[in-house]
Amino acid sequence: MNMSTEQNIQQFLTGFSAETTPGAAAKTADFREHLRPGTIVYITFLPGADFDATVAVAARLRDEGFIPVPHFAARSISDQKTLNENIARVVGEAGVDWVLCIAGAVDKPVGVYTDSMQLLDSGLFDKHGIKRIAVAGHPEGSPDMSEQAIRAAVKWKNEFQNKTDAAMYLVTQFAFESEPIIAWDKMLQRDGNTLPIHIGIPGLATLKTLLLHAKACGIGASMKFLTKQAKNVTKLLAVKAPDKLVRDLADYCANHPDSGITGVHMYPLGGLRRSAKWSYAVTDGLFTLDNKGGFKVDVELD
Repeated sequence: MNMSTEQNIQQFLTGFSAETTPGAAAKTADFREHLRPGTIVYITFLPGADFDATVAVAARLRDEGFIPVPHFAARSISDQKTLNENIARVVGEAGVDWVLCIAGAVDKPVGVYTDSMQLLDSGLFDKHGIKRIAVAGHPEGSPDMSEQAIRAAVKWKNEFQNKTDAAMYLVTQFAFESEPIIAWDKMLQRDGNTLPIHIGIPGLATLKTLLLHAKACGIGASMKFLTKQAKNVTKLLAVKAPDKLVRDLADYCANHPDSGITGVHMYPLGGLRRSAKWSYAVTDGLFTLDNKGGFKVDVELD
């Protein structure tokens, strides 16, 4: 059955995951004020952070009715003993059975690990009964890896899924335009990728905030999209919604059933409350298409 553009958009965003840091969590009185029960919430591990904070936030999210997904950042883990203890803690204290493995934005590793593949190859996630493992995808490349190395890593992760009991998938960094994402998805399919892909979408934020996050994360091609807009100083403090990006990707997925894209991860760059309210308006169908290739939600966001 052919669905309408509106239905494609709703379906594309339904089941989106969200994200928090221990710092942001400390400023959030109750996640249930913003997110619906059962939402998947990633817990970012920032360089230099204490893993105790990750454990505490994971336990709190579980208690409030959400699915916590802690980050395991390879370059911030000193050794296998620490990795084993950290997994055991989130499993035992927060009921975690779902994790994200990344290399981590640290120039100099604190210990023996330099990439997420070493964490996976340890076998410790299977040992502790982890059922789902997210690994990083880079539609616009990474400042830390060559294009050849990135493609080799995706191939390795595809092969590793046959060795683990956990279900694996790719979750990507955020981007601002659909073209690089679509080109990357097509390239991965040509390379034989079978891992499902959850695309990172930037939440509602000012152009100034988006630029700061993009520079910090080394976002590639679509930075040009933001930079062009930033030349108009009056636009810097205007809040941007990812409506055109979501509509473009929803259309692409609807017209390409062989696409690997199966989900959305919402980065609440301008704050969880506003991004969640916007996202739920979309999944509830409370929006109107516009003639600029995007749409407007029919709810007040402030």
